[in-house]
Amino acid sequence: MTQDMLLTLGREALLLMVLASLPPIGASLVVGFAASLFQATTQIQESTLSVVPKLGAAVVALVLAGPWIAAQLVRFTQQLLMLIAEVSL
Repeated sequence: MTQDMLLTLGREALLLMVLASLPPIGASLVVGFAASLFQATTQIQESTLSVVPKLGAAVVALVLAGPWIAAQLVRFTQQLLMLIAEVSL
């Protein structure tokens, strides 16, 4: 395994990590912004008003994007195992 292959593998792993975490983080960001806007307009300063909806949005995003995330992880794992098999030859 060459240094270029290792760098490519590391880059793909980091990119996969970012893509897999994007749905829950994005949903939390949108819901958090809406909750903050609601709190600012109504002057309600309840801390659970921002935390609970963000948590719910993250869970919903994981449920909806879960199959896609799992498929990407399986694809990456298969490629990784094939590379390990090539190195052992």
